Amino acid sequence: MEKVYFDNAATTPMHPEVVTYMTEVLSTEYGNPSSTHAFGRSAKSIIETARKEIATRLKAQPAEIIFTSGGTEADNLILKGCVQGLGVKRIISSRIEHHAVLHSLEALEKEFDTQIDYVKVDVKGKIDLEHLEQLLKKSEEKTLVSLMHVNNEVGTLLDIEAVGNLCKEHQALFHSDTVQSICHFELDFSKHNIDFATAAAHKFHGPKGVGFAYIRKGSGLEPLIHGGAQERGMRAGTEPVYAIAGMHKAINMAYENLKETREYILNLKNHFVKELQQAVPGVLFNGACADEECSTYTLVNFSLPIEKNKALLLLFQLDLKGIACSQGSACQSGSQTGSHVLQEILGAEAQHRSALRFSFSIYNTIEEVNYAVQVLKEFVQSTVKQEA
Repeated sequence: MEKVYFDNAATTPMHPEVVTYMTEVLSTEYGNPSSTHAFGRSAKSIIETARKEIATRLKAQPAEIIFTSGGTEADNLILKGCVQGLGVKRIISSRIEHHAVLHSLEALEKEFDTQIDYVKVDVKGKIDLEHLEQLLKKSEEKTLVSLMHVNNEVGTLLDIEAVGNLCKEHQALFHSDTVQSICHFELDFSKHNIDFATAAAHKFHGPKGVGFAYIRKGSGLEPLIHGGAQERGMRAGTEPVYAIAGMHKAINMAYENLKETREYILNLKNHFVKELQQAVPGVLFNGACADEECSTYTLVNFSLPIEKNKALLLLFQLDLKGIACSQGSACQSGSQTGSHVLQEILGAEAQHRSALRFSFSIYNTIEEVNYAVQVLKEFVQSTVKQEA
């Protein structure tokens, strides 16, 4: 049996070089980075070198990078910090955001009576910029716009520069969940008018349990976690030196090889789309994922021409064949409600589709793609025969 991993949007395998480096740091750098003795200073040096180089990659300042436990904490820190500390009374977002954002918005609406407005999205998951501008003009309240750069389920890209310009024009703050785009795209925080952004190391072959928030200098954001003075007072708690070191290594590797990695993965994705279209007539690609111009090169979301009740067996069959993929966000595993993203962009039509997300990395091969397409083809053909 083959073992094929096509769930890289959920998490990625760690680079062996990252594991080696983290093991070395775990073994030798055990000082508390807040301690003033030599052991502490050595650990602190690893953290600050990582902060400086990550900031350089993103055209930011070192003080603007705050290490967190991952993307979810970073999103919560920013959204809740804006309401509790910056006086934001209104947040404009979309209904196809990650649940780290959507559930935070629900909590803010309930606890602080924050006004939440949702911008329209089309069938491809693209934000309606005209509607966004109308919403920005609608109120004088201090406003935060929160829109993700790459949708984690259907891969649609946000025109991050256009949104940033609109926010600047209307004196609104701009937060973007960039968990699926950092290390996959070049980002320049110095020119995109982004005030806040988020990242998680395990999305780019780094360790789980670590990420960062980009917080523009001078924003005045207040911390959510109180205690020590770590992370410029923005995030109390002793930093996980080995995890930050691993994330630093993974980011460097990603950006040093970004062009070659993109070309390799895009070739895998295009091959998968072409082969699946030929093998399974009637396959539907959801959102903009089959459009190279307005979607990420890392994932495909598609629906097979089979009855939805039959599709319930599909993930089980794929798992038996050694193929790992997802029905949507990994955070929704076990949910019976289906994809909130597909329900929003497809409406009632989504109820009749059972979608799969295949997401690729440099550790996948053409042979694995061909194997997966063959398994999908055989499943569809056997389902059609049973129905006949």
